[in-house]
Order: sequence, then C-alpha cells, then structure tokens
Amino acid sequence: MVSAYSQYAWLIPLFPLLSFLILTAAGRTLRGAGPYISIVAAFASFVLAVLIFWERVSGGVEDFTWNKLQWLRLGDTSLTMGFEVTNLNALMLVVVTLVSLLVNIYSTGYMHDDERIHVFFAYIALFTFSMLGLVISENLVQLFIFWELVGVCSFLLVGFWYFKPEARAAAKKAFIVTRVGDVGLFLGMLLLFWVMPEHSLSFSAITNAFNQGQIPEATATWIAILIFIGAMGKSGQFPLHTWLPDAMEGPTPISALIHAATMVAAGVYLVARTYPIFMEAPTALTVVAAVGAFTAIFAATIGTAQNDIKRILAYSTVSQLGYMMMALGIGTSVALTAGIFHLFTHAFFKALLFLGAGSVIHAVHTQDIHEMGGVGRHMKVTAWTFAVGALALSGIFPLSGFWSKDAILTEALVQGHPVLFAVGLIAAFFTAFYMSRLFFLVFTGTSRSPQGGHAHESPVSMTFPLMVLAVLAVAAGFVFTPFNPWLGGWLTGEAHEEHANYLVMVLSTLAGLLGIGLGYLMYYKQSVRSDLVSGPAPGLYTLLSRKYYIDELYQLVIVRPLQGIGSLLHLFDVYVVDGVVRLCSYAVTGAGRLGSRMQNGQVQTYGLATLLGLLILMLALAGRRFIDAG
Repeated sequence: MVSAYSQYAWLIPLFPLLSFLILTAAGRTLRGAGPYISIVAAFASFVLAVLIFWERVSGGVEDFTWNKLQWLRLGDTSLTMGFEVTNLNALMLVVVTLVSLLVNIYSTGYMHDDERIHVFFAYIALFTFSMLGLVISENLVQLFIFWELVGVCSFLLVGFWYFKPEARAAAKKAFIVTRVGDVGLFLGMLLLFWVMPEHSLSFSAITNAFNQGQIPEATATWIAILIFIGAMGKSGQFPLHTWLPDAMEGPTPISALIHAATMVAAGVYLVARTYPIFMEAPTALTVVAAVGAFTAIFAATIGTAQNDIKRILAYSTVSQLGYMMMALGIGTSVALTAGIFHLFTHAFFKALLFLGAGSVIHAVHTQDIHEMGGVGRHMKVTAWTFAVGALALSGIFPLSGFWSKDAILTEALVQGHPVLFAVGLIAAFFTAFYMSRLFFLVFTGTSRSPQGGHAHESPVSMTFPLMVLAVLAVAAGFVFTPFNPWLGGWLTGEAHEEHANYLVMVLSTLAGLLGIGLGYLMYYKQSVRSDLVSGPAPGLYTLLSRKYYIDELYQLVIVRPLQGIGSLLHLFDVYVVDGVVRLCSYAVTGAGRLGSRMQNGQVQTYGLATLLGLLILMLALAGRRFIDAG
C-alpha cells in the first residue's frame, strides 16, 4: 500500500527552517512572539511525524523514496537529493520532533529573561531542521551535509552565552573534536563511493550491494570502521567523548536537546542506517561492541565522582550511548532493535532528567549538588518527575529503562558475550548509584545554600514538559518486552519470538537496587560513610573526579605539541617568509631612494654623470681593443 503521508515528509524539516528564517530576518522585533513561532513550527512537524508513524504502524505501507532532484553530475554519475521514509526514520522523526517541541515549550520559561531569546529559538529551529534533514536523507552524501550542519548548530548553541570564556572554549572543543570523527566518516564515504556499483551512495543501493555480498569483507571492514569513527565523534564514544561533558556550558534546554534525541543520537542512527555494511564486517562489529562496552563502564565510573548536576547527567549520556553501541556491535537483528529501543527510551528519560536539572538550577542558581539539598519539599513536581527519570535510567522495573537495558543484556548473554554482559551489569550498578547519590543530595535533607530555602516550583511552561516526559519514561518501554516484541518485527521486518530471560531480569534488577541502596545508605540515611572510597583510596577518587586525566593527557600529547609546531611555523613565517618579502621591499625602496637622490634637478650634476658615463664607455672600448689586439 502506498503511503498517503510519507510523500509530505519533506515538510517536517521545512517547518523549523521557516521558523529560523523568520526569526533571523525579524530579529528583535519578534523577541516576544519568537518563541511561539518556534513552538508552532515544532508542533506542525510533530503532528506530521505522528501521522507518518501511525500510518506505518498500521501496517502494509511500503518504504517511500523520492530522489528526483539532481544535485551534481560527475561524468556518468549523478548525485541526487531527496528524502526517504522507513520504519526506522519514522520512529526517529517522532522522537526528535517530540523532544524538540517539549524543549521549545520549556525554554519559554527557562530563557524568559534572556535578552537574546529570539536568537536562542532561531538556533533551536535551525538545529531541529538539521537533525530532521539528517534523519530523512535518502543518501549518505546528503546525510553528511546535514551531519555537518548539526555540528555547526551545536557550536552555536553550546557557545550561546559567548560572554563566558568556558562557553566559548566548550563550543570550540565540541566543534573540533567532532570534526576528528567527521574526517573518518568522509574517508569512509570516499571508499564506499569508489567500490559501490555505479558509485551510488543511496541507502537502498548500499543495502542491496552488501546484502548480496558484492563488496569484499576486507573492504567492508575498512568502510564500517571509518563510518564508526564518525559515529564516535557525534555520539561521544571513547576517546572522542571529551567534548560532550564540556557542552554543559550551554543553556540547560540545549543540554536536553543535544543529549537526549538529536546530536548524540545521530551517531547511533548512522550505524543503524548503514547496518548492512557492518553485518558484512565481523571485525568492525567487534570494534563497535568493544568501544561501546568500554565507554559504558568508563563514563559510568566517572559519573560517580562528579559534583556538577549537569556533568553527572552528561557522563550518564556517554555511558548510555556506549550501551547502544555495544548492542549494535553484537550483530544480530534483535541486537539492532535493542540498541534502537534503548535510544528510543533514553530520549525520554534523559530529556526529563536534564529539564528537571534545569528546573532545579533555575530555582537555586547553582549546579553543585553539594550546595543544594532539601529542594524536593519546595519543588514537588520537579522532584517526583526527576525520580521517575532517575529510576528509569537505573533500569528499575517496570519503567522504560528496565526493558531496554534488559533487551541489550539478554542479547549479549544469549549470543555468547559474557564479557559484554558483565560490563553492562556493572555499568548498570554504577548508573543506579550515581543517580541515587544525585537525587538524595539534591532533593532530600536540608538546604546547604542560601537560595535553597527560597526555592519554588518552576512555572507551568517548565513543569508541563516534565510531566509529559515522565509519562513516556514509564510507558515507552512496553513497545518491546519479552512478552510483546512488536517493535523488533516492525523495525527489522523479521519475526521476533522473544522469551523472558528471568536470570537477566533478576541480575539487572539486583544491580539497580544495589546501586540505589548504597546511595540511600550513604547520602540519605548516612549510615555508611560517604568517603567509603575517597577515604581509604583518595588516589582512586581523584582519578575519577579528574576524569582519568584524559583532558590533561590530550593537552600534553596533542594540544601542546601542536601549539609548539604552530609556534615554529609562526616564527618561520615571520622571519623567513616575511623576511624575504621585507628584504625585497627594502631593496626596491633603497633603489628608489638612490634614484630619487640622483634625480635632483641640478644641471651640473647631470653633466658630471654624463661625463663619467662617457669616460666609462671610452675605457670599456679601449680595454676591449687592447684585449682583441693581444
């Protein structure tokens, strides 16, 4: 059956683009109405995305592709632009537009007093357009264009408060570090273009070529690894993760937008979109699983020792993205579904947590969890919704995070990857621990800051998105459970006959409860010393709080040597290149000055010069005759 709505999917990114153009053209004249223009545009995109999603869920709708816009011709090869609607990107469209809409609504309260609020909403609109364009791209070249535009928008949004040196530095860091990964993606595209039949880079052609085994495994491995390097940059995988926690210098709604369902999800989506390549490259799948598993536990341990509420959530995002990559690296259709499922659930509870953190920051004007305390009694809606998000992230039954983590852990165990299973289980424990630590220090006990006693609940524009996301954090998990594996069959087109693995359920629940219990005893009951680790092992605590000194290592190994090379090149430029230019300039200037002195307008001087010239000429002629005679 032909879709009635998919042919209009190009309108979904168009609405935010129009919002951006209007807000940019009008400037300050739309400072009051600007947020509402952005909200209306986001709502229109969301409605159309829901219609497309619902039609595809109803069944019997074919994938829709439109690629009739010829963009560039290279000999016999032409590059086209268009859009494509599949079950995977239909799901992504709903997630991106919904989170974007809620962030827009939330921002009307959070950014109300900012002088550049119209610019803020214009940037959000451009960012949303870029991400939606990336999602519906019909080919890899078009995706890469929007991929880069997403990076530019992240630079603008992270550095929105450009008057803060930390924000400027974080924006530059995000832009540069993700560019490192983008070089890998670009090289992978070039190699793919070289080996693909008719040099086609459309996703349908890529799927057909690799499913039919037309590309050698060695070549497929290189292509997959290069594509994964690009995904590592956007999705904050080790060692390209350092930009993501620093991006917390941007406004909190941006943290929610970037870290929930847009920029960081782009890398996971890219791997899923090009999964046929990875399925033909077992070595690349091993790399993806290993990097994802290491990132998951690496970031989770760092999160236990951070004190900035947004940085804790940022490292949590890095860890959960590692979970998703680990699932994709297992290399089965069920694992693919599990990774996308966790992306789906994570979008809601992580957006909820960031917006909840923003609500707290808005009330107490600090981000240090040790300067908060007792906030829950003044901000009940924020506290309860944040608790739902924290429990979902911790994987507590029956919230959405439980089902998506259980799907990943089950597939790791079933497919014979005990190391991945163990790493995922340990990371789940650390996740539950640092989230309970955060919750009890922020929302319970007594206030530890002057502002804490005056905290009050945020306005409805900020609490309404929290309540919507809290409902989704509870309910979103039921689309893919061992008893109802609907999402898997719908996404992959393959029948999923999942059975409940009670061992995994019990172990994952125990890991979450143990983490929460330890946090409860340490930071609520205080029956266990909070310096349980930092006391006997201060070096370990320092190592975690300093994030394993990765930034310092990069500074020592990469930044300073590059600065040294830059200084040498600068000296070469100043004293060699510019020196030669200055020497030529001085020579010409000196010749000019000498000439000007000789041309002084005195007849006797010209006569003397003529006489001397004649004398030199006579001597030269006489000397030549003397030589010839000899």
